[in-house]
Amino acid sequence: MTKDWTNRTRTIHTSEGDILICGTTSPEILERLNVDLQLKAFRPAKKQKNALVGISRLADGKVVTAQMNGELVGYVTFHPPDEFERWSQGPRQVLELGAIEVTPKVRKYGVARNMLEIAFEDPFMEDFAVLVTEYYWHWDLEGTGMHVWEYREMMRRLMEHVHLAVKDTDEEDISSHPANMLMVRYGKNLSKSTIRDFEQLFFNE
Repeated sequence: MTKDWTNRTRTIHTSEGDILICGTTSPEILERLNVDLQLKAFRPAKKQKNALVGISRLADGKVVTAQMNGELVGYVTFHPPDEFERWSQGPRQVLELGAIEVTPKVRKYGVARNMLEIAFEDPFMEDFAVLVTEYYWHWDLEGTGMHVWEYREMMRRLMEHVHLAVKDTDEEDISSHPANMLMVRYGKNLSKSTIRDFEQLFFNE
């Protein structure tokens, strides 16, 4: 059964129309939305929309969306770590911030920051440790014209805005390039023992 996430919303008013930020988006609404074809950082846009629908149906899946004129223009996903990842071997109170993407035409309106703020205003998020693995090969360096280190700094500041912090780890993909990073946020309701058990996953002894 899908978790009953709190659905907070806010509206960004722009000269091109209003952008609705939804803290939790149901699979039914996702299926009805058109998708901006520039949302293609991880897979073609229509396949990405199907992936979002699947995540929204997970027991602890959460999809935050930005919508404009009935079109999906941005999203953030949260889901339990994949069973093949080391992060799944620890406490069950762990969520992965799996992806964040905003179509180029609305990036100037602070959509990513607003989606993250709405996501973490949900009190249920305080029950989890949230991790994000940032890999430079997923970044839109070409579209933004940024150098890899500029983009890394932008992502670090964006995630720190909602209290994720960079953590050291020997996880293979993270350590394969110095621009990659692991960031973590601990919910207020987590016990010290849960945090300790989770942090044991940072390094393989």
